Amino acid sequence: MAYRERLLERERTTGRPVRVGLVGAGQMGRGFVAQVRRISGMEVVAVADLDLQRATGALRAAGVEHVTTGDDLDALSGVVADGGTVAVTDHTLAAALPVDMVIDATGVPEIGAEVALRSLLAGRHVGLLNVETDVTVGWMLSRIAAQSGAVYTLCRGDEPAETLKLVEFARDLAFDIVCAGKGKNNPLHPHATAAGLADEARRKKMNPKMLASFVDGSKAMIEMAALANAADLGVSRRGLSGYRTTVPELHDVFRPAADGGILDRSGVVDMATGPVAPGVFVVARSDEPTVREEMEYLGMGAGPYYSFYRPYHLASIEAPLSIPAAVLDGRSDIRPRAWRAEVAAGAKRALRAGEVIDGIGGDCVYGVIDSAEAVKAEGFVPLGLLAGARLVRDVRQDHVLTRDDVEIDTSTTIAQLRALQDRLLDGHPVVPAGVGQVPAA
Repeated sequence: MAYRERLLERERTTGRPVRVGLVGAGQMGRGFVAQVRRISGMEVVAVADLDLQRATGALRAAGVEHVTTGDDLDALSGVVADGGTVAVTDHTLAAALPVDMVIDATGVPEIGAEVALRSLLAGRHVGLLNVETDVTVGWMLSRIAAQSGAVYTLCRGDEPAETLKLVEFARDLAFDIVCAGKGKNNPLHPHATAAGLADEARRKKMNPKMLASFVDGSKAMIEMAALANAADLGVSRRGLSGYRTTVPELHDVFRPAADGGILDRSGVVDMATGPVAPGVFVVARSDEPTVREEMEYLGMGAGPYYSFYRPYHLASIEAPLSIPAAVLDGRSDIRPRAWRAEVAAGAKRALRAGEVIDGIGGDCVYGVIDSAEAVKAEGFVPLGLLAGARLVRDVRQDHVLTRDDVEIDTSTTIAQLRALQDRLLDGHPVVPAGVGQVPAA
């Protein structure tokens, strides 16, 4: 039975829709609210954002006319329990309200970590439109979820989740995964800054730091790290190849060099530039003669390498699919099943001792994906921990920051979760699939 029918049946049985709390009413959050509003059997009943007008605006743009505001938890909880809708400025209230699932759409690692932890400890399912948090402490959050009985998941619609669906499709058909990846939407300029992109961001009605995280490659590195950890795949090379190609050429390019491609091995994630975006892809292999005959007959080529391609991902429009997966089935769409990849940080310019790093998409650093083993061995600092960190010595442009270069605020939720995760992973940077998985409800 499709989710639509099951959600309606649940509403008939319980007398209410699935209640969803949202943190972050920016571009992604606003689209999420509008789409959920169209789906029978679920409702966004609470929105938290530092800008209260943005929170109420997202709800009213979706057709919610009566929105209660304030900071009295008991009063707000009563409104939600009675079928009303609330908007708040304090993101910590989202998990305390009587909701079934909390979605974080801030893209801020610290807020995502705090929202996820509070939600799981309160027994709430949690979904992240915040891959930045997942690639920093997602393995730890998955372990906490497994103990709490709640679901931790990244949301559908973003490249990691949709590429993982292709990986699972190919694996279920006994194809060997050679490479999984995405097309990058814009040229790669690692030194791009939020300040330098301010005019373009204004034209596109985007947050300048968000746009900078796309242009400087941080977002792509983060997404492919999440995919590597969810699919138990390696990293093709530090920083990915960014090879310019087309969809028909994917299986010619992303194959081992011994067979004419660019990879030094199979079983990795990578990124393509050119007219592959906004799609996602998997290159897989089969050496079975009869399968190869059938694949050629079906127009998939002579093999043994084949491309499976999805030409779109629908971001916040698809994200609501992860709600019934969690609430009805107790299932995570995508979470770390292994710890194969990390995202470190390169300096966008020469940085001086005493400077404070302004975080992802800012003027100081860009993301660099590498294997978890390499990041640990070389002492690199995860990108998600660097917002607010202070340089303790000068570094040159493009230097990948190490723990000896910066002083990190260890009092944050994400830093404390990361410290615990590092202790649990110590000596085991690659965790076998199955460890830390969330059990079905």
